[in-house]
Amino acid sequence: MKILTELTNMCMIQDGSRVLVQNRLDPIWPGVTFPGGHVEPGESFADAVIREVYEETGLTISEPRLCGVKQWLNADGSRTISFLYQTDRFTGEMKSSEEGEVFWAERDDLLDMNVAKGMEETLQVFLENSISELCYVQKDPAHIRPDWHYEDWTYRLK
Repeated sequence: MKILTELTNMCMIQDGSRVLVQNRLDPIWPGVTFPGGHVEPGESFADAVIREVYEETGLTISEPRLCGVKQWLNADGSRTISFLYQTDRFTGEMKSSEEGEVFWAERDDLLDMNVAKGMEETLQVFLENSISELCYVQKDPAHIRPDWHYEDWTYRLK
């Protein structure tokens, strides 16, 4: 049996106590999150996060540091793995994209915002050096719905 894996990324760009966030317009996963996206075939993970950040924010990042992974299994048996990066190195002029408005926010104020589902636990991977993995698991694997329902899942931080 062949298991398909979708590779994605996300980057927390820091400027002192501020972080660059994106208010996503996607109806499937709306809310405030960090920029990122899909890894294209043949693309390195670091090159993918640099490209995605540029496409979504107008900023060119450098020295992205891998700080953890986030993963889950989909109803069709495929797996999604998201590589989580941090950097404080960037150049360029910030601009929003069709993905959503980008803006600077105080890191300590993030959880008071309308964050995308799962960002609270994802943020722990970005901020706590003792955590490197966020793994979502279904509460009842025998009852798998064909589309994502957040309430059907729980998570483990490792």
